[in-house]
Amino acid sequence: MGRAKRLIWLVSSLASVCACGQFFNINAEGELCLNPGTMGLREVLVFKDPGTYQFRRADYPWLARVRVQVQGGGGGSAGADAAQDETITRPGGAGGGYSMSLLEADLLGDVETIVVGAGGSAGEGNNAGGAGGASSFAGIVLATGGDGSPANMTSGTSLNTQVGVPGSAIGTGQLTYGGSAGGTAIRLSGSLGVSGSGGDSRFGYGGFARSNDGVGTYSRGYGAGAGGAASIGGNRNDGAPGGNGLVMLELFG
Repeated sequence: MGRAKRLIWLVSSLASVCACGQFFNINAEGELCLNPGTMGLREVLVFKDPGTYQFRRADYPWLARVRVQVQGGGGGSAGADAAQDETITRPGGAGGGYSMSLLEADLLGDVETIVVGAGGSAGEGNNAGGAGGASSFAGIVLATGGDGSPANMTSGTSLNTQVGVPGSAIGTGQLTYGGSAGGTAIRLSGSLGVSGSGGDSRFGYGGFARSNDGVGTYSRGYGAGAGGAASIGGNRNDGAPGGNGLVMLELFG
């Protein structure tokens, strides 16, 4: 037996004795190798900008499974434009939904589509905020977007309350839940009122409620709803956009 072959035989023998077969194997060349699916988390992909992307299975030949988390976009808030010496306050937009699944790589196609939903648009003047877009992976895991806040309070000076929109609907996946509802808007008089806060999401916090005259408030993080605008005394204040969605892929080898 040649020296090189003796060395390979020795390494192979030691590996077969010392290595745990659950995690390692010896290939035909006598190399000590990890068993597929036992390498743990190897890479994390995060898609944060609204749009459509593609995931190519061939780019990750070692892939055994993928944990998918999708966050829908948050709802935008309505604008407010009260008459002189009157008040309008607006509810907050709803937070987007969240879904999660752990998928075996064998279940994936060669190319899968990723969609990141945009946050809902800001309402201008006395117009409602827009709804957030849905986010998804492979058409299997989907999270819905949150509704925008309505322009449901008329200009005035008397006590008035308007509830926010309900939280987003349940999507699809192994674990799913909707975002939080938009907060309630309150008018106390022609010079006093409180707008509604935006609904929270799995990855973000809604915009704050305001008790002074001003535009809608931005959410923090991803997928939360915008806080409502307040027109106190007659100034025009537009709403704010909701938070964009998110898709996160945790790749396990």
